[in-house]
Order: sequence, then structure tokens, then C-alpha cells
Amino acid sequence: MYKVVVITDKNTVYGFRLAGIEGYEAETPEEAKKILVSLLNDDTIGIIGLNEGFVSAIDQRTQEKIDSVYRPIVVALPVREKLDLDELGQAKRSYLARLIRKAIGFDITLGKK
Repeated sequence: MYKVVVITDKNTVYGFRLAGIEGYEAETPEEAKKILVSLLNDDTIGIIGLNEGFVSAIDQRTQEKIDSVYRPIVVALPVREKLDLDELGQAKRSYLARLIRKAIGFDITLGKK
């Protein structure tokens, strides 16, 4: 069985660890990229969750490696500030819709209860 790991900020990593997921803490996007590159070569990992705030640090070469390998799968984890569900505006609805479309392959309309 392959492991699921996450690379995220120090405020979020503890929650993942409490849930039993191996978490790596990064303070900067550059630090996250170094961790990501080392994890891409680990044959025991199936999924790498990467804090969406760190995605900007992925250079073209690393992105090509991610796209060319079967495993591990790298997924962006939404940053908590972007998911303020109390006052879900149109921009945030659009953001969530994009995440859902990317994850499951088709659109879902998000409405208020």
C-alpha cells in the first residue's frame, strides 16, 4: 500500500498528522519545492498533497516530471483562507467549482442552503 503525504505550512501540518497522514512542514514555496522533488523519487508514496500556496514554486522541469510519472500523484490542497464558507461569494464559488471539476471531471453547481 502506498503512503499519502502532505507538504503544507506549520499551521496546517499538525491537523494532517493528527489524522495519521505524514506531513512535511515548509515555510516558503522554495522549501516546499525541495521537499516535493525529494518525495517524487520515493517509491513508497502514492499521493502528495501540496499546499496550493506553494504551487507557484514548481518550475517547468519539476512540473514535467510530475506530469510524466504514474505515481506519485501530486494534488493541490486549497488554502484555508480561500475557503471561507460563511460568506461564500461568487469568486469563491467559482474557485470551489474549479476544484470539484478538476477532481471528478465534470461541473457541479454550488448553491446556498
